[in-house]
Amino acid sequence: MNAPQVLHLTVDEEDAGQRLDNFLFRRLKGVPKTHVYRIVRSGEVRLNKGRVGAEHKIAVGDVVRVPPVRVSTELPASVSMNVPAREFPLLFEDDSFLAIHKPAGVAVHGGSGVSSGVIEQLRHARPQARFLELVHRLDRETSGILLIAKKRSALRQLQDQFRERSTGKTYLALVKGDWPAKKKVLDQALHKYLLADGERRVKVVPPDHPDAMRSVSLVQLSDHLPDPALGSSGGQMGCSLLAVTIKTGRTHQIRVHLAHAGHVIAGDDKYGDFEWNRMLAKSGHKRMFLHAWKLSFAHPATQEQMSLLSPLPVELVNMLPMGFNISVKVPGAET
Repeated sequence: MNAPQVLHLTVDEEDAGQRLDNFLFRRLKGVPKTHVYRIVRSGEVRLNKGRVGAEHKIAVGDVVRVPPVRVSTELPASVSMNVPAREFPLLFEDDSFLAIHKPAGVAVHGGSGVSSGVIEQLRHARPQARFLELVHRLDRETSGILLIAKKRSALRQLQDQFRERSTGKTYLALVKGDWPAKKKVLDQALHKYLLADGERRVKVVPPDHPDAMRSVSLVQLSDHLPDPALGSSGGQMGCSLLAVTIKTGRTHQIRVHLAHAGHVIAGDDKYGDFEWNRMLAKSGHKRMFLHAWKLSFAHPATQEQMSLLSPLPVELVNMLPMGFNISVKVPGAET
């Protein structure tokens, strides 16, 4: 095994603008973060031959000198044992980003009692990838389209689109009751709070609430459908399939907006009808019917308009009448 050598790393456009410590974490895979901070503090790491702090923002053309450190070519054993390497069904991939179909039940990242999520598992499956970062997030219980950037420039450009609300994000939701076709706009402020056990919740609040966040959801009725909790024996209409386009990306926005409107989402274990959920589970339907169905945005490199679609997974198709075809105009698409 060759002895570690001094490294001279030149910052390119993809790395520019980030903190020095984050740059080193990515380049020195397998080196403990505590060691990275130690060599920065001691002055062994030099930027353009000078000393800087870990929080210093690097720029194009900067040269970072790194003292000899043993860089692992594999993930640490502690991580390897806990993080499964996993690829996810691809909807699109090029040099800038990839779009995957995220299954329900998988968090987008580790934390809050979850050892790993999509991003950690994907990084483990692609150890050669220099850069993989989440562009946005989906609830753990929600399936559908998720974007992951492969370049820092793509991450910045796509996140700017989400921040500026220039993307089109449409979800499919099966809700309890007959949704009125004329009810198309839900414009209620939301407020995040914590339960006694520290679990996060969201509720509708008046617009003048000190912590109110304006939240807008556009709703289009697809069809009134039979209640899947009643199985083949139930023929009466009791549910509605909705296409919901969110104009703001608040935590649990669709779930809370629909529940507040009196039409809870099937299988929602936080804001739903718990007795209905129990009946659904007894009929074999054990997940929430909320799916990130369509996403439109400009390609981060070419600016070409893109529109991706993630078909309903089989467990949600099974909650709909046999042979049912989704036919719905995406709300807000005409604006």
